[in-house]
Amino acid sequence: MTDMIVSVQPATGEELWQGSCGNAADEVAIARENWAGWASQSSSYRTEALRRFANVVRSKKAEFADLIARETGKPLWEARTEVDAVMNKVDISVTAFHERTPQRMKDGAMGTRNALRHKPHGVLAVLGPFNFPAHLPNGHIVPALLAGNAIVFKPSEKTPAVGEFLVKSYHEAGVPEGVVRLLIGGPEQGRDLASSEGIDGLLFTGSVRGGMALHKLFADRPDKILALELGGNNPLVVWDAPDVEAAAAIAVQSAYMTAGQRCTGARRLIVEDGKHQPLIEALQRLIARLIVDHPHADPEPFIGPVIDNASADHVEESFLDLMMKGGQPVVNMRRPQDDKPFLTPGLIDVTEVTDRPDEEIFGPVLQVIRVPDFDSAMAEANATKFGLSASLVGGAPELYDRFWANIRAGIVNWNNPTNGASSSAPFGGIGFSGNHRPSAYYAADYCAYPVASAEAPSARASIAHGLKEPQAER
Repeated sequence: MTDMIVSVQPATGEELWQGSCGNAADEVAIARENWAGWASQSSSYRTEALRRFANVVRSKKAEFADLIARETGKPLWEARTEVDAVMNKVDISVTAFHERTPQRMKDGAMGTRNALRHKPHGVLAVLGPFNFPAHLPNGHIVPALLAGNAIVFKPSEKTPAVGEFLVKSYHEAGVPEGVVRLLIGGPEQGRDLASSEGIDGLLFTGSVRGGMALHKLFADRPDKILALELGGNNPLVVWDAPDVEAAAAIAVQSAYMTAGQRCTGARRLIVEDGKHQPLIEALQRLIARLIVDHPHADPEPFIGPVIDNASADHVEESFLDLMMKGGQPVVNMRRPQDDKPFLTPGLIDVTEVTDRPDEEIFGPVLQVIRVPDFDSAMAEANATKFGLSASLVGGAPELYDRFWANIRAGIVNWNNPTNGASSSAPFGGIGFSGNHRPSAYYAADYCAYPVASAEAPSARASIAHGLKEPQAER
């Protein structure tokens, strides 16, 4: 019997979608057979196909947003912003493609021409996450297609319906079915795809555990490109903030958007001991007003559920673990329905917890850490093996300059949330947050490789040194 993947709406527990697991080898073979034809097309041809894709998505925006909201549990307003990001990715990627992977010619000596061009890798696998099941994999797929690659995309087994909708939109726009392939499945299909000899690289957005497994798998394959976009234990430092209410709003946006299921979400709130209470009180007031409800609720919610009950269990256990180690709840996390993965935002003071786990709690939990001075705040912010996102709220420009210069992160913000990064900028981190291949605007860099050429219309060569005198003819 064929294995099935069933998608369940986290907000209701109702079945949304089901489909059969695919075969990685078959999908890779189809992509391998078709990629050369796609690569041989002009970049303008591929660009127009992708612009048609954006128009297809635009024509189905309401349907697409509704599907994202139902399958992820995120509020409908947030799902609409994700669809917008899917559409906007095309024009941003076209600009980046021409800027990051240009064709250049420069005249050299004696009529030689030095050329720089870029070639696609071939067949690239894309493994997508559940939190932004359209936008994040699309951020790999669009630049890869522009460069002339074929794609085998395996969406998260928790959000296959959105993955299917995305791929069908490409096909409807005229991108050949053999060039964008959909692989439905779970971890087994993901492993088969990642280990396939037929792929030329893999583009991954997901957990650090998954990224480490892939890094080991590719350790003896330097011929295959591997781009890892992983998570973070991101610090938000609030220091000398003149507007406490604004600082609290930034903290709530950073920590609790998408029910805390953002890789750039703030996990640690670092504040000055003795001056922190007004901010904490402002946070308590604002958290108490946040609406947690199903995606289509009226009034609209700020957040919905986390992705499933297993995830909710893990987040609850992590919050309890911090309490058992000495953390003091400021706002208790609650689970209003035992059989649904809704979680209310939790705020916990972990200053006295000596063995704080350096991990990404993928849910609505914010840990408060009080420190005596800014040097201690910087040390605390950098006390992590991750390095994705960090933000300073408050402080003079000189303090931000100091923060920017010393913080270890690929995204560094001032008076802005840790999340919500621009697609017009590179996106990625250091440490356990990735492998130094930033995506978004820089995704073009790992979707094609540069080829340097010295070219001349005819062969002209001589050897000036190291030759014996020619032998006289007899």
